[in-house]
Amino acid sequence: MTETTTRRRQFDLIVFDWDGTLFDSTTLIARCIQAACLDLGIAAPSDHDASYVIGLGVKDALRHAAPSLPPERYRELGLRYGHHYFARQHDLALFPGMAALLQGIKERNHLLAVATGKSRLGLNDAMNAVSLNGMFDATRAADETASKPDPLMLRELMAELGTKPERTLMIGDTTHDLQLAVNAGTASVAVSYGAHGSEALAGLAPRHVAHSVADLREWLFAHG
Repeated sequence: MTETTTRRRQFDLIVFDWDGTLFDSTTLIARCIQAACLDLGIAAPSDHDASYVIGLGVKDALRHAAPSLPPERYRELGLRYGHHYFARQHDLALFPGMAALLQGIKERNHLLAVATGKSRLGLNDAMNAVSLNGMFDATRAADETASKPDPLMLRELMAELGTKPERTLMIGDTTHDLQLAVNAGTASVAVSYGAHGSEALAGLAPRHVAHSVADLREWLFAHG
């Protein structure tokens, strides 16, 4: 038997963020936020500011992206964002190598989950598009629980799957994901190929900052 098959695993549950971590959607989301703002005649956020809000629930993200917009127009902005995003979402795909990585984790008998800022409808559509139905043992979307970085989303997943914080790992591409892990008392791993930069991610003390899917796979198979 190999060392990896005999080594006691560190984590029972591995939780992934979706956009920018599993799914190569960061640029499209930022562009759709900017387009929605322009549709309403308000200034579009910069690329940095539009990317920063990725990982939050849609309402929180749009409120941060358009701070000058009156609250009664948030719904209108959300509808325009959805119009632009859903028109192009099927052009998106998993990051290369990610499907094989997820399958490899399953074969090592870890529980797998998703904690996302997407809506339930958006997550279901995305999972259908990339044929990942049945891959995850549990999922949480932002419109059915508290938005990141509130720890409720991660606590609900741990409760549903019967795991403890010290046996749970959160993987994400934003500081919102890593702060979620901090707030829930779990370990985290960051990926730098998504929405937030390495320096900001490292500031929240993840166990590792992976710069590619291959890097993430190597770390998980050695330390997960």
